Amino acid sequence: MSHTESGHIVPPTFISPVRHPWAARAKGLVGSIIDSSTSLLQRQTHDIVSFAMGSPAAEAVPSDAFREIYDSVLADAGAAAFAYGASEGEVTLRGELLAYLATTPERTSAERLLITSGGMQGLDLAAKLFVDPGDLVIVEAPTYTNGSATLLAYGADILEAPIDDQGLLVEALPDLVHQAGRTPKAIYVIPNFQNPTGTAMSLERRHLLLDLARKWGTIIIDDDPYGMLRFGGDHIPGFRELGGGDPLVFSVRTFSKILAPGLRVGWVDADPAIVAKLIDAKQTMDTCTNVPNQLLAAEFLRRGDLEPHLRRLRSEYQRRMMAMQTSLERHFSEQAAWTNPQGGFFLWLTFGEHVDTSKLFDLGVPNGVAFIPGRAFSVTGRFGNALRLCFASQTPERTELGISRLADTLRSL
Repeated sequence: MSHTESGHIVPPTFISPVRHPWAARAKGLVGSIIDSSTSLLQRQTHDIVSFAMGSPAAEAVPSDAFREIYDSVLADAGAAAFAYGASEGEVTLRGELLAYLATTPERTSAERLLITSGGMQGLDLAAKLFVDPGDLVIVEAPTYTNGSATLLAYGADILEAPIDDQGLLVEALPDLVHQAGRTPKAIYVIPNFQNPTGTAMSLERRHLLLDLARKWGTIIIDDDPYGMLRFGGDHIPGFRELGGGDPLVFSVRTFSKILAPGLRVGWVDADPAIVAKLIDAKQTMDTCTNVPNQLLAAEFLRRGDLEPHLRRLRSEYQRRMMAMQTSLERHFSEQAAWTNPQGGFFLWLTFGEHVDTSKLFDLGVPNGVAFIPGRAFSVTGRFGNALRLCFASQTPERTELGISRLADTLRSL
């Protein structure tokens, strides 16, 4: 893995004498700068404070509980734990998840639920079912790299829409759609503690987006990995809650941010007719989600461990976010502006137009600090003077070290 002078992380180039008979969709595969950064950083041998990956802190993963569950529950299950599972998800996990969600504003029913291989499979399934080549899809700008990459892989024509400190600027969508000359097939949004900015969409805009979706007959791809990690402010009802089972709301959720990303277990909440097609689609993808990890998640829920675990995460991530704010104020008070998230993992840092954060990345890695440059979050390469920082994965002490290294790097740039 390498990175170019412009800071874009790219895989190594191999020359093959074979002229491959590519499918047309292969041209739309752009990969993920975020995931590629993991390989790049793993190759480094010096100390790096990484704010790059949107991953829970290592110490936040309940590994002791996982180990106990693997030793007991999976041992008791025997070979059945390693057999093929139902495509819609293991009955134990589905039951425990439904019981837990019944205690939250996202109460749902069995026929609306599909267990997925992480949140990314939920996004892929949404695009597979609803996006044809050339379809217009609205995304936030900036937005999650892997989300837009998935849409591009299915041939979507991406229309970027602006956001502010209240989330997606829904009021701007009618004019953007009028200029595009056609209505969108889908709208991809991250309503809570958005990736990469950390902002949350206001209640008024959520209502307005539902109204527009119903007017246009547009699917809302509601990607919410961070909603359970609110540590400040008041709860804002989500699209699942506001829509009341509206078939135009396709909700994607995951255990990656609240338990561990390596589990690769998530879920989709959608109209029952959609779920029936999702099962068909999933059976041609991976047959079933990882059965041992489904059983692990189910037992974690059965023991009642999730809610106290979430309380600990919210408290700790608020502490880490405040530590990052303090460090940024100390080192960048006159050079940059940044968001003030009330949950989730991320903070968005914006410099003056003269700063190129892709070049800053190139200098930062040798200097012991990593982040994701702003251009990664736009299909048109915008936000070259911004970057994303993950505050969740580092202790306050490491955050101060990393931010000071970032300040040193900026001075050298």
